[in-house]
Amino acid sequence: MCYGYSPSRRALLAAGLGLGAAAVAAGSPAAAAAVHPPHPPGQPVPPGKISIQLYTLRDDLSKDYDATLRYVAKAGYPRVELALGYFGRTARELRRFLDGLGLRATSSHEDISPDDAALQTKIENALTLGHKYIVVPYLASDSLDQWKAWAERMNVEAEAARKAGLRYGYHNHAHEFTTDLGNGVTPWDVLTSELDPRLVHLEIDIYWAVTGGVGRGVSDPVQFAIDVIRRAPQRVLQYHVKDRHLDGDMADLGTGTIDFRRVFRAHRVEEYIVENDTPDVTPQHTAEVGYRYLRKLRY
Repeated sequence: MCYGYSPSRRALLAAGLGLGAAAVAAGSPAAAAAVHPPHPPGQPVPPGKISIQLYTLRDDLSKDYDATLRYVAKAGYPRVELALGYFGRTARELRRFLDGLGLRATSSHEDISPDDAALQTKIENALTLGHKYIVVPYLASDSLDQWKAWAERMNVEAEAARKAGLRYGYHNHAHEFTTDLGNGVTPWDVLTSELDPRLVHLEIDIYWAVTGGVGRGVSDPVQFAIDVIRRAPQRVLQYHVKDRHLDGDMADLGTGTIDFRRVFRAHRVEEYIVENDTPDVTPQHTAEVGYRYLRKLRY
């Protein structure tokens, strides 16, 4: 079964705003501070840690994959996060192409594998491509048992990934914070309690975490996102940096309402990944604006 991207991702905004609230997993602030030390003030985003999620560029990739990756490299990105497959290349061929552009595919969004053979292929491809991270991009269900089963399987996959020298993570949307699985339990409660923090890290999508806070009716959705990061037992190693218009739609970086300085000051990560599922002008414009924004930001 595939748990990847679909048009319903965009519809998750409306779903996130309409569902009932439930508690975010609690944690000790002192313990959280020890695990997630804040940045010193006035720091830039390290340029070598800036990446872009290629789902943002899917329309251009479908027309001319090579030209799209060339403009990503020209914009200054040192890294990309793969999605949607290899567009007709093998993993080895894609690695050779990216190496020629000076790009590193450090991360990839990959569905939970249907069996162990598929898992092994996924890991082998990740190693060939030079990945550091494999990240599950999307899961959705109203069943508590289904979320527990997914968490159990992700722990198994993460153990195999660790043995191969890879990190294995989960990427959130808004519904993990707003879906009531019964008795006020949310998918986020299940994931943060069931995913082994020694094996699984989190790739926090800041837009979706903020949107989850809006859906919960909190007074400060950015603080809600920060609390999500600080209270999770799992390490937060990657951000999806995606802005939010006043109407709730996604925005190119720096044109929306999210105070990224607050988030970045609260917690440092190993990758800052530009993303906008619905580019405001063109995918190339989104890529260029996003890179410039992160390079200029001080927090």
